Amino acid sequence: MGTQCKRIVVLTGAELRHAFFRKYLALQPGVEILRSYCEGVEKSLQNLLRQEEGDKTWRKRHLQARDCSERDFFQLFVQTVSDQSQPVFIRKGDINLPQHVEAIHDLQPDLIIAYGCSIIRSSLLDEFEGRFVNIHLGLSPWYRGSGTNFWPLVNNEPELVGVTFMHIDAGVDTGRIIHQNRASICWGDTPHTIGNRLIRDMVKTCARLVQRFDDLIDMPPPPRPEAERYYKKKDFTEEAVIRLYENFHNGMIDRYLAEYEARVRKYPIVQNPVLMERDRAS
Repeated sequence: MGTQCKRIVVLTGAELRHAFFRKYLALQPGVEILRSYCEGVEKSLQNLLRQEEGDKTWRKRHLQARDCSERDFFQLFVQTVSDQSQPVFIRKGDINLPQHVEAIHDLQPDLIIAYGCSIIRSSLLDEFEGRFVNIHLGLSPWYRGSGTNFWPLVNNEPELVGVTFMHIDAGVDTGRIIHQNRASICWGDTPHTIGNRLIRDMVKTCARLVQRFDDLIDMPPPPRPEAERYYKKKDFTEEAVIRLYENFHNGMIDRYLAEYEARVRKYPIVQNPVLMERDRAS
């Protein structure tokens, strides 16, 4: 069993969910965070909306509700616990600058963990091949790109809300998959309670992944979808948000829960036995 303490570097964002992620991970046994690079919110959806003309009422309400839900889930923890994640705050996109790449190289971490950072386009991809894990909030290969747990709910596919842990490569959400979690969805959920519960559970799985990294099993990939769904930030429109809330109003979650077994069988996910052991024991 791989029990040696793993020295890691975290590449993440600077929003509340990212602070929860790095602070929680830093407190776990067998995990030592050498440094956390926290990219700013310069290119966040909120900032992009401020620059946009025209009607943005539904999107603003949606993002305000998301912020409120994040505070409900994560703020007390973030404000209470000590920060052992060694954070360094940088501008969005700057993680690829030579000075940061060289600093990470000099730290010589056992692993690099990326969650919510910019696309990596540096020599770190080659130098840490097999030791560089990307956490993609979405189930690859069905949903890739931006908002990949928003769009399944717009498209009436809550069974495809989840998280993918993968070995990073030069593509966008295309790396070799290590493990996936499907979102736990309950009656009465909103888009944001689903998303934040998934983040909370993802962080616990990530801690286990780091602790047991040397024991992980190479897993076969999931079946390729007939058509890939790839979204960009520009696809986040008023019409999409309206359709999202119409789906909730019209009973999407009730139908999903009633049809759960059949719907998840249609989309099998990758589940690494090493990371499932604690779930079976609990």
